[in-house]
Amino acid sequence: MDTSHARRLSRVAAGVELGTLVATVANLATVHLPAISSLVGPLHGCAYLFTVVAVARDPGRTRGTTGLALLPGIGGVLALRGLTRSDATATAA
Repeated sequence: MDTSHARRLSRVAAGVELGTLVATVANLATVHLPAISSLVGPLHGCAYLFTVVAVARDPGRTRGTTGLALLPGIGGVLALRGLTRSDATATAA
């Protein structure tokens, strides 16, 4: 699998992770339906783990991007932003 394909999968997983976190918090703050919690909670956990592993396996990772990926919710998006920035810096140099 090439880097661009892996990054696209990581981007989707980070988006799902953030979206499911927002859905979980919104559910808790409003109606608190157990059915939503039981569906969205495990989906969020899987997306979180996928994002962390994907960033950790990326060849352009740094300690900072790996550390960002460990933050629940927004960490995957921030880590991918850092990876993209490091690619742009390496290409410009």
